[in-house]
Amino acid sequence: MLVMSLRRTAAVGAVALIAFGTAGAFASSPAAAAKANAQVSVVHGIPGQPVDVYVNGKKTIPGFQPGKVAGPLSLPAGEYDIALTKPGDAIGDALLTVDDAKVPGGANISLVAHLSVDGKPVLTPFVNDTAKLAAGQARLVVRHTAAAPEVDVRAGGKPVFEGLSNPEQAKADIDAGTVSADVVLAGTSTRVLGPADLNLKEGTATIVYAVGSADDKTLDLVTQSISGLHSAPGGVPSGNGGQADRGPAPAWYGVGIAGVLLGLLGLSRLVAARR
Repeated sequence: MLVMSLRRTAAVGAVALIAFGTAGAFASSPAAAAKANAQVSVVHGIPGQPVDVYVNGKKTIPGFQPGKVAGPLSLPAGEYDIALTKPGDAIGDALLTVDDAKVPGGANISLVAHLSVDGKPVLTPFVNDTAKLAAGQARLVVRHTAAAPEVDVRAGGKPVFEGLSNPEQAKADIDAGTVSADVVLAGTSTRVLGPADLNLKEGTATIVYAVGSADDKTLDLVTQSISGLHSAPGGVPSGNGGQADRGPAPAWYGVGIAGVLLGLLGLSRLVAARR
């Protein structure tokens, strides 16, 4: 039996930010939520465009590469100014800027730099579902963050998520195991991505992002996983980027990227910089 619980939502900045503050969503009480750090991951889904990330006017992450997942980090709530530029460009020529960005405590969030449906760089936050899973179960989440029309996601050749548009997501709690998935144009059998074998481990959430541009033929998949969702206590949920960089973290990672991730989440004041 594939789908036990199927849900579909749109990820829009204001909606997500309201959800962050929902009592009980990320902690047992408002006071606990205020004290708890946020678990934040960043997904780079803008094809062919490495970026330099500036925090409060200082270059913090040079050359952040497409297809990578950074984090998760345990971060306190805070406010930051942030700018994303092409490598070597000045802040005044930024691709995207965020002013006085805010992030509350206690959230588990994935922030995605990606293309809108019309091909413009945008930032979209998704609140990750870290509810406990029943024994033998895994969670599959599919997020449409590509410059592409509506799509269906199939498992074993059969549609399981239908009519997804950018930036919607759909998710299901299913039996753990390996699933062969592909992406087709909505209502057709025209494949645009895949097939790909997804190893859905018990007690984990596997998040699959469709990124890139259909017109430019740069469509691709980026994966992220969140572990520790067993019904029995098994650790604190956190994200692990399926294509994240490996090896020791550089010196700026613990301090600089904290400001970056906090800043990126203030999407209610996101503006596209004019070049």
